[in-house]
Amino acid sequence: MNAPATTDSADRIERSILINAPREKVWRALSDAESFGTWFGADLKGQTFAPQQRTLGKITICGFEHVAFDVIVERMEAPQLMSYHWHPYAVKPEVDYEQEERTVVTFTLKEAPGNATLLTVVETGFSKLPPDRYPDAFRANGRGWEAQLKNVMTYAEQA
Repeated sequence: MNAPATTDSADRIERSILINAPREKVWRALSDAESFGTWFGADLKGQTFAPQQRTLGKITICGFEHVAFDVIVERMEAPQLMSYHWHPYAVKPEVDYEQEERTVVTFTLKEAPGNATLLTVVETGFSKLPPDRYPDAFRANGRGWEAQLKNVMTYAEQA
């Protein structure tokens, strides 16, 4: 199986994976909210992604059903870039995460040999999180993006 490549710094998580699917197919898996929800683990039925628009749904991953998938799309440049803002690892119902800065998640897609796609996700802005939240959010999202890249790879290669 194709394992995600890892590059991190104190404020940035970066993961890349080679997907054996054309870039347009991977783009649809990312840019169509319902498709995104399918591989990500969020109920985004009836939702769309559009620049400057908020998209909200429930996480469907076991143990995280109480968590909202809540993003504000920043950019969509088909078929190479999509970015959004969100609150990373916002899992405690008693915390008002709206008082915190959001991190920025950016997906970039590049054509690769053999009609494949190199997908990279970069999440930045962790240094703006409250100090008590930073370690858990950084650790959880680092592991989370590795799993999610495998999920989108499986989805795009089978779709």
